Amino acid sequence: MDKKTSALTAIIGGIFIFALKLFTWYISGSIALLSDALESIVNIVASLMMYWSIRVSEKPPDVSHPYGHQKVENLSCAVEGVLVLFAALLIFRTAYERLTNPVELVSIDIALFLSLLATTGNGFLSWRLMRTAEETGSLALEGDAKHLLSDVISSGAVVIGLFIGQMLEIPVLDPLMALAVSVIVLKMGGEMVYKAGRGLMDESCPETEEKIRVVMDRHQHQFIDYHDLKTRKSGDTVYAELHLSVDGHMSVNEAHDFTDHLEEDLEKEVSNVEITIHVEPKN
Repeated sequence: MDKKTSALTAIIGGIFIFALKLFTWYISGSIALLSDALESIVNIVASLMMYWSIRVSEKPPDVSHPYGHQKVENLSCAVEGVLVLFAALLIFRTAYERLTNPVELVSIDIALFLSLLATTGNGFLSWRLMRTAEETGSLALEGDAKHLLSDVISSGAVVIGLFIGQMLEIPVLDPLMALAVSVIVLKMGGEMVYKAGRGLMDESCPETEEKIRVVMDRHQHQFIDYHDLKTRKSGDTVYAELHLSVDGHMSVNEAHDFTDHLEEDLEKEVSNVEITIHVEPKN
């Protein structure tokens, strides 16, 4: 499944799951289930943002953006993280109000079953998105997959808390579980914003650098040395550059042909990388 198809699946699935979760709150009156439903609104908005960012990131480089548009996926992940932080604050506020003004829950058994059904749906969407993210290296898909996974964890915690609360007749567990959900969501939002910021600050890619070194070591007999290896990631593409010292008696054409061959090998063996080699003659 390609990135756009996965994103569309997440949007459609998110709308259906939100409707199901909202219904569970309507029939039960549980504030924990309402907080779970409110988080699903963020899921839908985030999936829409993800789909838009993927469409933009696939545009070819132009005069204004010679390195392409892939970093829009970092922006998408950052915006999604901010929305998640907002949802966490909203859940916390609603839970606190219910904690001070408790309400008796009704039809909780049916609501818990439907909530488990919605959680299963989110789990499948998360797995599908993460699988595509691993295949394509998409930060936007990875962010949405982890967002949904955290939703699965928080929803599971809500269901367990409500079930125990009903069995032990402790209604205060409902808002307490909602408060716990808000903490989980807050942590997740902070991590998403942090990861997106790392990409926007052109953080290096150690794993890619190690793969490049392995390929370069295989060709070591053809050059003197290499240095100043640098990497940065934009969307699902890693841009790398290095300085290559070659025999000073090598002609310009020979050096050009060799670096072309080296770049082809590197881009063939290291996925999603675009490398630039600067040649330096050395006697």
